[in-house]
Amino acid sequence: MKRIYQILLIIITTTLCISATTSQTTDDDCTFEGKKLYGKIRFVENANNADVKIKIVNSFPDLKVKFVENFADDCGEWQVVEYGEDLKVYVAENFADVKVKFVTSFPGMD
Repeated sequence: MKRIYQILLIIITTTLCISATTSQTTDDDCTFEGKKLYGKIRFVENANNADVKIKIVNSFPDLKVKFVENFADDCGEWQVVEYGEDLKVYVAENFADVKVKFVTSFPGMD
């Protein structure tokens, strides 16, 4: 009986460790921790005010972003606004939540 408890404890601990280290981005619905990664975006200067912190990369991005003027309603399409935003973004060099590459075509997640 003691052996069964040990095995269950190992399984639970392993599951918690794996879930804690996986990325919080969701490929199916283009969100990060419940925030959609498309729409009206406002860049902020303070990380404490941001909904998501991004790092701009040239290779292996989590999200490919295309800037649009109107109708940013598909994954990876961002319309930059000064107010009325859907998402506040902070550009970080370290400890970013999502790695982003700016593109001119085919935005979205891989």
